[in-house]
Amino acid sequence: MIQMWPDLFQKAKDGGLDAIETYVFWNAHEPRRRQYNFEGNLDLIRFLEEIQRAGLYSIIRIGPYVCAEWNYGGLPVWLHKVPGMVMRSNNQQFKDEMQIFTTLIVDMIKKKRLLAPQGGPIILTQIENEYGDIEANYGESAKLYVNWCAKMAQSQNTGIPWIMCQQDDAPLPMINTHNGFYFNNFVPNNPNSPKIWTENWSGWFQSWGMGKLHRPVEDLAFSAAIFFQQTGSLLNYYMYHGGTNLGRSSGGPYVTTSYDYDAPLDEYGNLRQPKWGHLKNLHEAIKSIEKVLLYGQSKTVDLGNGTLSTKYSANETIPASGCFLVNTNSSADANITFEGSVYFLPGKSVSILLDCKQEIYNTAKVDYHNSYIEMIPNEAEDEPLQLNWSWRSEIDKGIGDVIITASNNTKKGILEQIMVTADASDYLWYITNVDHNGTENEMKLQVDMNGHILHVFINEELVGSYYPDRKKWPYVFEQTVVIKPGINQIALLGVTVGLKNDGAFFDTNLTGISRAGVLLIGNDNSTKNLSSNKWSYKIGLNGEEKEFYSSSGIDQDGKSWQSNEIPVKKPFTWYTTIFKAPLGGEPVVIDLEGMGKGEAWVNGKSIGRFWSDFIASESYGAQCGECDYLNDLKTDYIPCQTGCGLPSQRWYHVPRYFLKPGEPNVLTLFEEKGGNPTAISFKTAKVGRLCGVVPEGRTLSLSCQGTRRITKIEFTSFGDSEGKCGLVNTEEFKEATCESSGAMSAVKKACIGMSTCSIEATEMRLGWSSCGSMPKKLAVQAVCS
Repeated sequence: MIQMWPDLFQKAKDGGLDAIETYVFWNAHEPRRRQYNFEGNLDLIRFLEEIQRAGLYSIIRIGPYVCAEWNYGGLPVWLHKVPGMVMRSNNQQFKDEMQIFTTLIVDMIKKKRLLAPQGGPIILTQIENEYGDIEANYGESAKLYVNWCAKMAQSQNTGIPWIMCQQDDAPLPMINTHNGFYFNNFVPNNPNSPKIWTENWSGWFQSWGMGKLHRPVEDLAFSAAIFFQQTGSLLNYYMYHGGTNLGRSSGGPYVTTSYDYDAPLDEYGNLRQPKWGHLKNLHEAIKSIEKVLLYGQSKTVDLGNGTLSTKYSANETIPASGCFLVNTNSSADANITFEGSVYFLPGKSVSILLDCKQEIYNTAKVDYHNSYIEMIPNEAEDEPLQLNWSWRSEIDKGIGDVIITASNNTKKGILEQIMVTADASDYLWYITNVDHNGTENEMKLQVDMNGHILHVFINEELVGSYYPDRKKWPYVFEQTVVIKPGINQIALLGVTVGLKNDGAFFDTNLTGISRAGVLLIGNDNSTKNLSSNKWSYKIGLNGEEKEFYSSSGIDQDGKSWQSNEIPVKKPFTWYTTIFKAPLGGEPVVIDLEGMGKGEAWVNGKSIGRFWSDFIASESYGAQCGECDYLNDLKTDYIPCQTGCGLPSQRWYHVPRYFLKPGEPNVLTLFEEKGGNPTAISFKTAKVGRLCGVVPEGRTLSLSCQGTRRITKIEFTSFGDSEGKCGLVNTEEFKEATCESSGAMSAVKKACIGMSTCSIEATEMRLGWSSCGSMPKKLAVQAVCS
């Protein structure tokens, strides 16, 4: 988000990053064929210039297919309208469009002199994305396509290398790179190519119905340290900042609006501690020996029991050496004797030794606190505790308006939803008439759905809806309905929740009603197949067409808005209210607990889909509450989850630049399922509590971030106290049996009133303890306000 860019880049640089990697989203920049958008958040050139101003490099992944849990993987849906189109294959129509867009991006970059040979920040460019994972599905044309991609990219004459991630057969001079949770001894297909890790996954994305997925920083740091121990050259985190899927940009389908990804910078741009700080220390350690890593000779020795050492030796031009000590055993700690000294390595950890003598970092020894974000109520002056709402129904006059509009678009048979809408809306109406010759009776309506959601209206009355769980498609909707004598109108509203974004032939994935999928079944099992009827179609909602989410849209249709007796749990309802922007500069969120499903706009700008009543359950083969860095992560097994039994997403980010300080701001909601807006409120996301534990001899760092300061020390112990900081809420600490009596006063003196403080866990700093030679640790829990 454009106003956040400088702050995010500075925090990334402060965290030890040298480069910012970004995708280029084709469907965002060319939403309609030959109509381009590079304004606001889509200002790619400004984004790259801000990176350069921050003193950082850039890696630009043009793709133009990107995956990224982004709607349709970043491919524009209008490609379907091109005759003969076969996406991501050796198809001339696709190659022509792909080359036009790629050339457009490269020419823009060249014109602004942003390539490294021109003095710009861009050091690498990428073509295609993870094609090797699905290449076998495309047969003989796949290799031809890959070779064409490489040749087309080289013809752009950027003067910098091109990469292809997950592409083991990448033709020279392409550099194939790796994506994943772990490096797994990846070796490029060309021995002269550097080892590049384009995506070291810092966490995982979340879908509606899933808990929040986490990756412990000890595991993330371990994987990164192993990469450099194995002569890695360039590592990128995916994501370092995840952000928010504004508008209808999330794909999946069913990917949430939040794309936090458990990243070192959270969705709102706050430092996620201890992840940000522990990685910062890792980056400093790597850079302290970077010359010998680049130019020294390495030798690895197996020390037994899952331990090993790697020494990068100094030479006449590099005076200092550097070493890695590795314990791959996740079930046992190790004491390693190396070059005459003994080093303690916890299970599954890596130590980095400066000049192969001094341990300056260990991936499992975390010196940073956990920070816990609190949602603080809106402190804007004169802001009421409860917002005043106006409302109107999407179908307040029945669906007569829909029928009239749809009658202008009538076809025989059922059409596929993506092809009809071209993704202009999540919603598509299908309407047909049935002439019933008998008496009024009950019949079973059966609708075969490719996905995702279905609402059924019989004679303008809503008679049923179906919201399947994540990825439970296709399915058959069945509902008993009353059919009267004569003409009966059946109106079906198909709803998408983001389009599929990955896999082979994902672009052929069908949504909406299947072509042979609508039956009326009588009590005598007589069946009417309505699939070959004439069907009328209307794309989108009335409120979308009339822009109810904008001030002008509300004003133009003002007589239909009501402010008395606000309905709750009423589907297909629009709500709007006026609010004041929260004071200060902290990130703003809206609490949508109590709402069902729909979309939200602030001052006419979409902050994304909401689905606040979709309760999270355990997923990816693990239970909520488990979190141990010793457990390896896989794409189908992520043993670190929180939030089960709660809404998948309750808090929705409102970017500050959407708001008008000191002026009225407009919030508009479209509620599809039925919800209660009366409890909605705006809040700011701030660090509320800090909690950290470090062993004796190390230094604990605490930081409130922003303008907040440490106002209270809730717990301090320098001894053998039990307990630990939890992933979301701190666990209670138990008093120590041996303790330093001066620890609390020393910590208060160092930290109270400070935004940031550091405390050495030593008796000299914290006072003599009664523990004697027993191992001690410093534990601190503090409040920021």
